[in-house]
Amino acid sequence: MGQHPFKIEICVEGTDGLIAAQNAGADRVELCASLLEGGLTPSMGVIREAVRVATIPFHVIIRPRGGDFLYSEVEFNSMVEDIKALRDMGNIAGVVIGCLTADGQIDEARTRTLVEAARPMAVTCHRAFDMTADYHAAIEALIRAGVDRVLTSGQRDTAVEGQDILKHTMDAAKGRIVIMACGALDADNIAGVRRATGVDEMHFAALKTLKSGMAFRNPHVGMGGTAIEREYEITVTDTEFVRATIAAARAAV
Repeated sequence: MGQHPFKIEICVEGTDGLIAAQNAGADRVELCASLLEGGLTPSMGVIREAVRVATIPFHVIIRPRGGDFLYSEVEFNSMVEDIKALRDMGNIAGVVIGCLTADGQIDEARTRTLVEAARPMAVTCHRAFDMTADYHAAIEALIRAGVDRVLTSGQRDTAVEGQDILKHTMDAAKGRIVIMACGALDADNIAGVRRATGVDEMHFAALKTLKSGMAFRNPHVGMGGTAIEREYEITVTDTEFVRATIAAARAAV
């Protein structure tokens, strides 16, 4: 197994998700908005409320939009400003970032700028890592830039499919950076992935969909971007899913 203390992080949307994750025994939370887009930066109000209710550490994703990780100068400046605001707020354990160059490399200069802006907070590189052309080169770039942790599914859609690359990534890291596995992990497969890869940490979302409590529904108006019925559904963190998956992961030693 890895050289770092084994931890489980839950990816959540907003403060209700954070509360569900910590009640289920998570070690840490990644706080996001808009998980439908893979996670975007939550609002300052959400982050302040998270500080108020959190009993475990949480990391805030710094991602100004969905899509790729090739940012304009204005987008990148907004990321720096978000990180500075969190640093000044205090009580935030870490931030989650990722910037690439057009040819699929880690943008080392920008990554180093974000790391410097974040300190003393911890810095994780998210699955932008999985979009790089060479994961060996990407690991070395992240280490040089001072990143503490990388979130990866082994450059595949799921951790099960990416198991071999996850193991090779662990070997390449040599304990110099924490490797956190993700990608459709659940109570049925998380133990197998942990045994096969020896990763330091694991990360999953544990979501379920609930019907909206809205009794009145206007069939003539949509808020854009999704099917109308999606606007009458709420995605929440499933406490029992989290608890069962954590138990399965911890049993895999």
